[in-house]
Amino acid sequence: MPDHDHLHVAAVQLDCELGDIDTNLARHRTLLDAARNDGCELLVFPELSLTGYGLGRRVLEVAMPANDPRLAELAHTCGPMRTLVGFVEEATPGECYNAVAVLQDGAVQAVHRKLNLPSYGGLEEGKWFTAGRQLTQFGVAGGWTASTLICADLWNPALVHAALLSRPEVLCAPINSASGIVSQAFSNEHNWSTNLGFYAMTYGTPVIMANRIGSEGSSMFWGGSRILGPRGETLAAASDGETLLQARLSRHAIAEARFELPTHRDADTPLIRQLLDKELTKKA
Repeated sequence: MPDHDHLHVAAVQLDCELGDIDTNLARHRTLLDAARNDGCELLVFPELSLTGYGLGRRVLEVAMPANDPRLAELAHTCGPMRTLVGFVEEATPGECYNAVAVLQDGAVQAVHRKLNLPSYGGLEEGKWFTAGRQLTQFGVAGGWTASTLICADLWNPALVHAALLSRPEVLCAPINSASGIVSQAFSNEHNWSTNLGFYAMTYGTPVIMANRIGSEGSSMFWGGSRILGPRGETLAAASDGETLLQARLSRHAIAEARFELPTHRDADTPLIRQLLDKELTKKA
């Protein structure tokens, strides 16, 4: 059981230099120091925050293993604050993942590899990355737990459902969302708000969303980072520019939201699995 009711969380909204890990590391250290000095216990950077997004074949240039000394050094800066940073993970030569490293106390505590690689509109991640195959959950201060999914992972409802079945208190959502990158008719700005609010409210689970700002070529990242409470309410929202966005989450508020809307309790996973198996059998 958690030993305190509140958790001090933060999302970083920042620009980063495409392919320039050293410059991005320096900016991360500055923001890490600010968040740690403010007493943050869980900090979320955007997707691929150490490398930038539109890498193409430069994926190989910036890929690093999870035990890379630069990640360990950044983890020392974190101290006891759990911190999620985006990087390109090299698992074996040529096998690269769009990944998030969970850092704390000088070590990489966990790595989440993006499961759902979009290859539509202006997105072509399936061309450059290997898809992850596992969900990721980790502990935070005071007995709290968190799960993380990366950007398009959150557009597969089955992945979100699976990630939340173990009832983490927090869902972390590092993303890289650019205006019009899916299509001109699809508003990322509006639809991300709908997407995240639905999950937070339905599962009684606060969401920390960290998005990029700035540009890469023709891609304009729109920011909009936010922290949502367990009823889908906005606890903090970023304006334009680089921002360290902070909020305090309440475990009691999560308990009340889940008691009133018992999605977790009534999930009936065995039935869902039975129905899925039937659908797969029909298609075989």
